[in-house]
Amino acid sequence: MTQTRTKTVRFHATGDASVLKFVEEDLPIPAQDEVRIRVHAIGLNRAEIMMRTGTYLEQPEFPSKLGYEAAGYIDAVGAGVDQWEVGDRVSTVPAFSMTRHGVYGEYTIVPASAVASAPNALSLQEASAVWMAMITAYGALVDICELNASQTVLITAASSSVGVAAIQLAKSIGATTIAVTRGSEKVDALMAIGADEVIQTNTEDLESRVQTITRSTGVDAIFDPIGGPLLDTLALVAAPGATIVEYGALDDRPTPYPLFPALQKGLTIKGYTLFEVTQSPERLQKAMDYIVPALASGAMKPVIDRVFEFEQIQAAHAYMEAGQQFGKIVVNVRSES
Repeated sequence: MTQTRTKTVRFHATGDASVLKFVEEDLPIPAQDEVRIRVHAIGLNRAEIMMRTGTYLEQPEFPSKLGYEAAGYIDAVGAGVDQWEVGDRVSTVPAFSMTRHGVYGEYTIVPASAVASAPNALSLQEASAVWMAMITAYGALVDICELNASQTVLITAASSSVGVAAIQLAKSIGATTIAVTRGSEKVDALMAIGADEVIQTNTEDLESRVQTITRSTGVDAIFDPIGGPLLDTLALVAAPGATIVEYGALDDRPTPYPLFPALQKGLTIKGYTLFEVTQSPERLQKAMDYIVPALASGAMKPVIDRVFEFEQIQAAHAYMEAGQQFGKIVVNVRSES
């Protein structure tokens, strides 16, 4: 009997987008507690660029798979899986290591625990753009900062998919939201999804603008994926007792700890990844219980910037690295019908 072949993306060395290569492999078989998904759409994340370039939290094991988020239909289940059936419409939750699993392919194998029902209100392209962004935002703003309607939150890199989700979530809570972006081209879009104020760092001074907006009281919560010297400024604009959540390292320069503002204001500065949530069944369920109704009501909705075809995976990565997108970049693998 001839083994079915399938197309997967792998890379054999770190580097730019050109290291991503298509390979044909035997159709994978799910092991104990795993499921196989017939992939229709893939949502791209900055973590995948970092993995590809060797700058992520974990190092690739060659030939390395890649990818956290995909949506499609379950077409096989491994032993011990009773919560999912063949034909279920699902999306993957980033709750696994890319050294073991990766969703860039026509089919993917993931742990059954890293699967969620694809919300009926969303297309599969939209469903591939939900969990990384929204769980990351939820874990920071709800779990860690305990944001409430009386508070003000500052969100940097606000046009990223996580930034967009954070603005929508903060708006659903009723908090005042200050979005930070580099130029003027994304201001209207940020206001349209719920930002109360937008600061353009190419032309405006972040510290003085925050002081003006908050009448010198500062912001109660800060959600930042940039790090580097910017952390000094973020500490200066923080209110007494504020929480600064650092969830990335877009700036590859050293990130000095702002000791004196932290001491003077009693700041909490916390490093964070969504794995704190996705690898805790209890916290993940709470996140799902919050996000799923918000998706159903329209309070939160993935914003897709651009869709590439599967054969354009290198171009999709290069586009993400250019940093011009607003929301999520999605790769279409096959039509939903």
